[in-house]
Amino acid sequence: MSRIEEFEELRPLLFSIAYRILGSVSEAEDAVQETWLRYELAPERPESVKAFLSAVVTRISIDVLRSARVQREAYVGPWFPEPLLADPYEDPARAAELADSVSMASLLLLERLSPLERAVFVLREVFGFGYDEIAAAVGRSEAACRQLVVRARRHMQDGRPRFAAARREREELASRFFAALSEGDVTGLRELLAADVSLVGDGGGKAPQLARAVAGAANVSRLLASVVDRLAGMGVSFEPHEVNGQPGAIFRDRGGRVLNTLVLDVLDGRIQTVRSVINPDKLTHLGPVADAWALDREVRRARRT
Repeated sequence: MSRIEEFEELRPLLFSIAYRILGSVSEAEDAVQETWLRYELAPERPESVKAFLSAVVTRISIDVLRSARVQREAYVGPWFPEPLLADPYEDPARAAELADSVSMASLLLLERLSPLERAVFVLREVFGFGYDEIAAAVGRSEAACRQLVVRARRHMQDGRPRFAAARREREELASRFFAALSEGDVTGLRELLAADVSLVGDGGGKAPQLARAVAGAANVSRLLASVVDRLAGMGVSFEPHEVNGQPGAIFRDRGGRVLNTLVLDVLDGRIQTVRSVINPDKLTHLGPVADAWALDREVRRARRT
C-alpha cells in the first residue's frame, strides 16, 4: 500500500481519537490533516503505521487542547462539544466504549481532566491501546501512564450517573418526546421529563441563547413548547437525528439551513438534560448555517403584532 492508502485506511481512527481529546470536529479534522503532512514528510516508513499515526495525532491534539483551554475559560455561557452526527470509526469489540465516550455527557466529563490525562484515558479506556504504545505517544513512562489512567478513571466515575439507559429505552422515550414537541403538548412533555430536568444552551455569544439554564419539568416543558411553536410559525422545522450517539434533533430554517441541534440525556426512564448547540461556529460542518439573530428578530416582531 502507498502512504496515502495507509493513511486513508486509518483516517477514521485518527479522527475519532482527535475528536474525543478535543471535543471539536473542525479541530479534529485539522489535527488529522497535520498528521498526514508529518507522515508524508517522514524520511522512513515506521514499523507500525497505526502506532506512529496514532501517536502523532495524539501529540498534536494535546497541544491544541492546551491552547484551547484558555479560550474556553473566556467562552460566553456554557461550552458544549461540537455536535457529531456519526462516528466514522467502528470496532465491534469496543462498541460500548466507543458509543459511551462520544456522548455529550462523557465529553463534558472529559473536560475535567488535564490534556495529558484526557489523551491517556482516551487511548487506553476507549481504544484499548497498550501502555507501551501510550507511553511512546505522550512521552511518559508506562508507570506514569498507568497512574494517569487511574486518576482519570476516578474523575470520570465520580461524575457518571449510576444507571445509564439502554439504547432501546432512549429511542422510545425520544420518539414520544419529539412527537409531543411537534404537537406543542406541554402535559405530554412534562410527563417525559425528570422533576429536576435542566435545559441548557450553547450560543457562545454568537447566537440568541438562554441567559441561564432553565430547571424543572414544568418550566422546561412550557418553554420548549412555546419556543418550538413560535419557530414553527417562522417556517422552522426539526428532524429527529442521533447526535453524539444520543437521541437528538437538527432544527432547520425555512431554507433548510441548520439553526441548532438538540440532544437528550436519558436516565431512570426520564429525560434528565436537554442540551442545545446554536453557536454557528459549531454547526458549519453540518451544512449551511441559519442566521439565528435574524430569525430571533422575526419572532420578536411577530410576537409584538
